[in-house]
Amino acid sequence: MKLFTFGSKDIGIDLGTANLLVTLKGKGIVLKEPSVVAINRKTGNIVATGTEAKEMLGRTPEQIRAVRPMKDGVIADFTATQLMLKNIIAKVGKRYNIGKPRVVVGVPSGITEVEERAVEEAVIQAGAREVYLIEEPMAAAIGASLDVGEPSGSIIVDIGGGTTEVAVISLGGIVVSHSLRIAGDELDEDIVNYIKRELNLAIGDTTAEQIKIGLGCAMPLMTEISMEIRGRDLSTGLPKNVTITSAQVEEAMKESIAKIVEIIKMTLEKTPPELAADIMEKGIVLAGGGALIKNLDKLISKETGMPVYVADEPLDCVVRGAGKTLEDIERLGRVLVNARNNRR
Repeated sequence: MKLFTFGSKDIGIDLGTANLLVTLKGKGIVLKEPSVVAINRKTGNIVATGTEAKEMLGRTPEQIRAVRPMKDGVIADFTATQLMLKNIIAKVGKRYNIGKPRVVVGVPSGITEVEERAVEEAVIQAGAREVYLIEEPMAAAIGASLDVGEPSGSIIVDIGGGTTEVAVISLGGIVVSHSLRIAGDELDEDIVNYIKRELNLAIGDTTAEQIKIGLGCAMPLMTEISMEIRGRDLSTGLPKNVTITSAQVEEAMKESIAKIVEIIKMTLEKTPPELAADIMEKGIVLAGGGALIKNLDKLISKETGMPVYVADEPLDCVVRGAGKTLEDIERLGRVLVNARNNRR
């Protein structure tokens, strides 16, 4: 039975807390930029989006508001999200002449119906003809080349900016899943708080993210590494440089990483025995930016007793999954939440 068809001008969007990625049917990923928008407070017009807007965070004059409109995988600022999406769809539309596309959007599996409707509304208002939702762990599994349609269990752990999604998938559906609102942003916050508490230094989120990428580890590294960072000395109020090590960053992120490991174990405990046997054989697949934290795969393997693999290009898994769904809608169409069919 034919569900619906997608044309060559249709797009997939990973509307992430940290990054927004767009894939165009037949072209692959055509846009990748931070989920940040800078808006002029007086006119309501967009000043910048993406990398340019991210560089403005914490540095704007009063008349410009630079925000990350997504929080914990869902819309925190509807107007800013709508403006950002409108700008992104217009940018891709101009470059590839796509007009009013049909759009597949990745959303966290744990979002409420109200949050789902907010995503649908924002995408429609931004210029889409129709919008379909796909749960992020399903999209990540497809993007990581797991065969989600087989009568065999697979487990995906997608650690994004705002949420960690753990899902056991079989026969094109999610059998067991857990969504935890602890992920990359929380780890950045842990680093900010640790440095404030232990080194008496105030740093911003951007610096914390750089530290996480450079030094972040879930278990001690063979050779400890360090980097010099700059912040504001809380005693004097003046700028100051300090050196921070990978061991300190591991300590800072310890509690949040323990919670991520716990949610994986909880999901495995609730998995039906037949699927658990499949997972034992295939192992756990990590996707999302958090998958790049050094030794996280080793820690999860140690705690669960299972092999753990990091997907190729883990940051792109959700959008690649949305793209593959567009390419093979006959086979993968049933994984979409046919959330809204709104012809304009």
